[in-house]
Amino acid sequence: MSRSQVRPGSTVHDRQLTAVSGDRVAVPDPDRLIHLQFRRFAGCPVCNLHLRSVVRWHGEIEAAGVREVVVFHSPAGELLPHTADLPFAVVADPARRLYAEFGVERSPRALLDPRAWWPILRAVLSGLREVARGREHLPSASPHGGRTGLPADFLVAPDGRVLAAKYGEHVYDQWSVDELLQLAAAHVTKTAKTAKTATTTEATEDDSR
Repeated sequence: MSRSQVRPGSTVHDRQLTAVSGDRVAVPDPDRLIHLQFRRFAGCPVCNLHLRSVVRWHGEIEAAGVREVVVFHSPAGELLPHTADLPFAVVADPARRLYAEFGVERSPRALLDPRAWWPILRAVLSGLREVARGREHLPSASPHGGRTGLPADFLVAPDGRVLAAKYGEHVYDQWSVDELLQLAAAHVTKTAKTAKTATTTEATEDDSR
């Protein structure tokens, strides 16, 4: 286990990331939660399989007050053909600086873990179908940064606190959309309870004066 792994309760300091679209992305976001997810290389079949579900439910994710920011370890030029139609920010980190900062690692178990084999097969077959339909592009035969990257997910509050974190144990080990929405809902509920408690305390103090 990496000593640099980010845990719930840690603080993400303010920074501006540049998406491959050229847009600037504030992390943390002052107005909403950030789902910062680390993927692998441009055109990665298992990444595409997962991101299709994120695209499908993107309206619900935004309605829950969450902004998606997706990081790949490929250069922006390699990412653009694969991400042009995605409705969320995609960030290129070919030097893996963000990966190092958040303790996101590479390992042969990314592909060798038996739990990954069925998702890999499903992703490859699905990806070939999407390529044949002209909806996706084949990945590079020798992707920048290699094929052994592991995914990771972080939910970051507007004040920079890390509310939840997940380090994948294989290539398809990440939060599902349902899990993400549950985490966001739990934060909203907790925030509302805290605000209600604070209001009740203030009212009690006013009555006692």
